[in-house]
Amino acid sequence: MSVKEGCTQTDFGPLPRDWRVVPLSELGQPKIGLTYKPSDVREHGTLVLRSSNVQDGRLSLDSNVFVDPKVAAPALVQQDDILICVRNGSRALIGKCAQIDQQADGMAFGAFMSVYRTPFADFVFRQFQSAGMKRQIEQHLGATINQITNASLKSFKIPFTDNIEERQAIVSALRCAEDLIASLDALIAKKRDIKQAAMQQLLTGRTRLPQFSTTPIVKSEIGEIPEDWEVRSLASLGEPRIGLTYSPSDVRESGTLVLRSSNVQNGDLSFDDNVFVDSDAAARALVAEGDILICVRNGSRALIGKCAIIDSRAVGMAFGAFMSVFRSPHSSFLHHQFQSHTIQKQIHEHLGATINQITNASLRSFRVPFPVDSDERDAIVSVLSDMESEVRALEQKVSKVRHLREGMMQQLLTGRIRLA
Repeated sequence: MSVKEGCTQTDFGPLPRDWRVVPLSELGQPKIGLTYKPSDVREHGTLVLRSSNVQDGRLSLDSNVFVDPKVAAPALVQQDDILICVRNGSRALIGKCAQIDQQADGMAFGAFMSVYRTPFADFVFRQFQSAGMKRQIEQHLGATINQITNASLKSFKIPFTDNIEERQAIVSALRCAEDLIASLDALIAKKRDIKQAAMQQLLTGRTRLPQFSTTPIVKSEIGEIPEDWEVRSLASLGEPRIGLTYSPSDVRESGTLVLRSSNVQNGDLSFDDNVFVDSDAAARALVAEGDILICVRNGSRALIGKCAIIDSRAVGMAFGAFMSVFRSPHSSFLHHQFQSHTIQKQIHEHLGATINQITNASLRSFRVPFPVDSDERDAIVSVLSDMESEVRALEQKVSKVRHLREGMMQQLLTGRIRLA
């Protein structure tokens, strides 16, 4: 294989001759996380950073655990440390990382995390998100334990330039893309909050659209609703259906796709993580266009009730045993109700103390506010669908920027494109 002039062939492909491949042990050191007991946990104290505090390459402080500050002292992070998930029940989460900012300086980090401390943190952090690093992580994962050790971290290698100006230019270019992604994510979150508030008003009749008359508000068993609305059980509006139980021997490289909880992301269908089964085995649990696909059982309590509506892309697919579909002539309206506070509250009330599950009997019993006038239902759906479309358009835009950043990383972090 010929090598481009001025380059040296390496495990990362051709690198400029003034770049080199270095192990992380040469650039910094990983630090071990904190092991703590339930008795160490406090309502307030030192926050312990865990895998849930790393979202999309950034710190997230929405799900927090605090411990006694004395217990936390041996494992505190510093600004610019790289926080890495090194052990998790989900193999896909190993290696996800975020850089410690000023807000998190002085927090602790848990035993399933490591921090990597280096004076080259800005550059190395981007290398941790590169295809070359992900490949090494995958090669070091155990067959049964989803874990990488600090010894593994030290052995990982990255392309590196000693030219500080070049490193800074690369970081600056990638940071521009990251800042755009962050601003789009913030806008998406704001739009989702606005839609959630609109759902709360429109789906309960607290706010009526201008073309529909305002009638007195009356009390009902699920709260106040307009006098000309009804409270209907889901059993009176449609029928839930049981998902497919299949054995490992039914799984195929191709066949009928089985929709699972991972195929529902942010209220829409996603096909990034798929399982296929023998078509004959799948025949008894196929979805139809307009069905509402619902997660009814999961190890994570927070995922129970998340849903998406079946569109033309998914017609003829199957759905797994931890899912249900709700089939109704009013599915476009009920899909929004399933995402509303009204249904989510009933789901929470029906969850078992130890098993994260809602049954089809529970689904049938759920009750929703229901406009008698079909034109009003259609108008509500139209308003909420327009809001949803706006969010989807922004999600597509941020997805394109993410792909652009990945391409930039592939070129810039290997010196294939040099910045002046």
